[in-house]
Amino acid sequence: MNVNALTLPNAELNQLSLLSKLAENQLNKIQKTMKLINLSEGEHLFEQGQPAERFFLVRSGQMKLYRVSMEGSERVIEVKQPGDIFAEAVLFLDTREYPLSAAALVNTEILAFDFMTFKSVLEESRETCFQLMANMSKGLHQNLNQVDYLTLQNATFRLVNYLLQQIPADQQTAESYRFELSTSKSIIASCLSIQPETFSRILRSLKTRELIMVKGKSITLMDIAGLKAMIA
Repeated sequence: MNVNALTLPNAELNQLSLLSKLAENQLNKIQKTMKLINLSEGEHLFEQGQPAERFFLVRSGQMKLYRVSMEGSERVIEVKQPGDIFAEAVLFLDTREYPLSAAALVNTEILAFDFMTFKSVLEESRETCFQLMANMSKGLHQNLNQVDYLTLQNATFRLVNYLLQQIPADQQTAESYRFELSTSKSIIASCLSIQPETFSRILRSLKTRELIMVKGKSITLMDIAGLKAMIA
């Protein structure tokens, strides 16, 4: 892990929704304790239960947030993409420890923000407090939906729904759509709570039914209407 001090143009920081309401002097305060962290593929940023002093933003690359079960199996909770913020809610925990582990899926660049500095800025900016609350409320809503999604729907439903979610808004009426998986199939399977062999079996079944075509990380949804009918 390579950690360096970093100064960015305040205009770049202002583009982040969480920091968009801050004044120049508040951004300058954050800049003084902000760090740039470079992680190699597979390198850990923090471990579950580790004392927490910072929250983070993915500047480039990908981070997986995960837990390890008592049996030693890894369960990926979420994959963070460029622009995503994570671990910010830890600021408000009585026991300030990271509830998950975080590791880089590829070479990744992270911005790290000091909790105490950010807390002092929150005390000065009501707008930023509300923005942070909005971010955390959105995350809570997504987590509740994810719980329902993982407990109420079967593996085929979850995978087909995931595939359909990759279609951008302006392509929703298309008959077919091709895209590249943003991460490995094993990581996606873990996020969907599907065993890797079950994940592969469902893909083969969809391919046999000519609903999709798979070539490496490239997936073509050949019959979007047919896929949608499976989860209707």
